[in-house]
Amino acid sequence: MNAALLETRVERVLSRYALLDARLVLALSGGIDSMVLLEVLAALARRHPLRLSALHVNHGISPRSAQWAQFCVERCAQYGLRCEVVHVRVERAPGESLEARARAMRYAAYQLQSCDALILGHQLDDQVETLLLQLLRGAGVQGLAGMPAMRLLPGDERSGGVLLVRPLLDVARSAIVEFALECALSWVEDDSNAQSHFDRNYLRHEVLPQIARRFPGYRQTLARVRQNLADASELLDEVACADAAHAVNDEGLSVDALRVLSPARARNLLRWFIVRQGVRLPARKHLEAGMAQLLEAGEDREPRLQLEGGTLRRFAGRLHFVADLTPIPADWRSVWRGEPALVLPHHLGEIRFDADDGRGLSRAALKDGSVSVRVRRGGERLRLSAAQPERALKDVLREARIPPWQRARLPLLFCDEALCWVPGIGGDFRWAARGGEPGVVPRWIPHGGDEPAE
Repeated sequence: MNAALLETRVERVLSRYALLDARLVLALSGGIDSMVLLEVLAALARRHPLRLSALHVNHGISPRSAQWAQFCVERCAQYGLRCEVVHVRVERAPGESLEARARAMRYAAYQLQSCDALILGHQLDDQVETLLLQLLRGAGVQGLAGMPAMRLLPGDERSGGVLLVRPLLDVARSAIVEFALECALSWVEDDSNAQSHFDRNYLRHEVLPQIARRFPGYRQTLARVRQNLADASELLDEVACADAAHAVNDEGLSVDALRVLSPARARNLLRWFIVRQGVRLPARKHLEAGMAQLLEAGEDREPRLQLEGGTLRRFAGRLHFVADLTPIPADWRSVWRGEPALVLPHHLGEIRFDADDGRGLSRAALKDGSVSVRVRRGGERLRLSAAQPERALKDVLREARIPPWQRARLPLLFCDEALCWVPGIGGDFRWAARGGEPGVVPRWIPHGGDEPAE
């Protein structure tokens, strides 16, 4: 494929997504695909007001990692472009492949980019290999739909995410090589790409050449299959959205709504709900077994489905996703010394203290002791009004319908060892500001939350 034709293809993709005057970051590995994209985008930047830079993620796996990073920086400098090098540490979980962990770390680096779009160099052969790998792993329709030309990579609560764009998805690897040779480009070769014990490399070097001899047009054929599956996946999402309209709200997914759907439709809605939590879908067998427990367990039980990065739990007739968090040390305590807000560790957010005469907790009473915040340790008691007896906090929380996983992470306010205030419940009346005396109203802002809990 000649240079002008490839530039036109990439230009057409960027135009489709209104990115010809945008801030673009190229994910630059140094391999042939990304180096071809660097050449094409640099040429387009001379004709359009797009702002281009590059990002190289150094996984530190290969002994040549530092050389590859330096190569990317030097090549970008030749184009007058900045190349940021991000170093990540690849640590695998038990049973996790090195490829999968490296990819996860790479995409985590992508999420931190401040740009209008991040450009990736995946091409048609990558797409075909992904389809076959997913098929051999028993993936469903969504998995077989492959890589989209554009998708939003979710970000954290501070950003709306990063737009990922793949402008070479309909370009064969042979055309990429032809372009690189025509333009006399240089690139790096990862030695691991030749190692056939990796599944993708086995398909690339051992299986697909055999298929090509019998079915030379297999790339275009499988690309059409992938597009048909992508259409089917989109329809399944539309069905799930329609079902979710009356089944999902801020409090989770309704168990009763799942029960009245057909099994296939219920699984589809549950998959849709899980994906929107930003975690990977479990295997079908695991999902079906977990769904059976979540729907059929008695009302006195608390069934759960373990997922990667969190747990799906049932409470009060709804399913909730609870992210995995590091347990809070039993001896943790943060001291409040009268500041307007106390920022808490362990992803607990902060507690704000608003002055208000005659409301909240008595400032005078609090000054008589040491005021601190900690979580439950067991045995805490609370008296909410003069008309009520002192009660065990665990009973108060249960009757208030606070989910069990939240009870262990509620920041409780103590004066010395006396419990004064519980977010979402209120203060112990024995510590209340009376009449017009100066008071303080605590408000808890959970991590990533907007609404304070008094």
